[in-house]
Amino acid sequence: MESEYILSTKNIDKSFKLDSSKQKVLDDISVDIKPGEFVCFVGPSGCGKSTLLRLISGLMKPDSGGVTMKPKTKLAFVFQNFGLFPWLTVEQNIGFGLKMNGVPKETIDAEVKKQISQMRLQGFETKHPKELSGGMKQRVGIARALSVKPDILLLDEPFSALDTFTAENLRQDLLNIWQKQQLTVVMVSHLVEEAVELSDKVVIFSAKPGRIKKEIKINLARSRDKRSTQFFNYVDEISALVQS
Repeated sequence: MESEYILSTKNIDKSFKLDSSKQKVLDDISVDIKPGEFVCFVGPSGCGKSTLLRLISGLMKPDSGGVTMKPKTKLAFVFQNFGLFPWLTVEQNIGFGLKMNGVPKETIDAEVKKQISQMRLQGFETKHPKELSGGMKQRVGIARALSVKPDILLLDEPFSALDTFTAENLRQDLLNIWQKQQLTVVMVSHLVEEAVELSDKVVIFSAKPGRIKKEIKINLARSRDKRSTQFFNYVDEISALVQS
């Protein structure tokens, strides 16, 4: 019987070497994510949220346990620090992954043009990262990730380096793209309000070593009223779990 989940982690442990000893970062992490679900990982600083995202992406390997995905599932990663190549233009950064995959130039050009429009980067096509604001850099990072047409989009605190107004605009753009393209999104956040605003499900981690304290489904209609009692109730419940 085919699994209903597009992504599962099972009993993942991960440690890092610290001087002559090992420090455990993740302990027995099992998470199941359905196709089209928007999931946020929250928890104290250093609890292994970003490490888990890298284990899911394949950038790291677990010490034990594993990650399973539906066959032919394609991943893309958006980094907190943008991860752009400073010597490439906006257009070249967006098309980089496609070029590395041997996609024909005509196809790359068409997809880059589409992402430029979708992420509202018109007029910045030939700019280099040093000429862009933080918000524009992250728009390029998201456009690059989306250009490869992923099934799962992984985001590591993508809005944490941005001012409040820019972050809110990008959150709304991300929600619109998620709903339009029926993506599965897995995002690390340090803001509980952000997680409640965006997520179908919030996974709360304990302090180091990271263990899953609880998974909470956010049963609020979209778009979400951030001033509602129900919204604040979710924020209070999750915040108490993070801080305890």
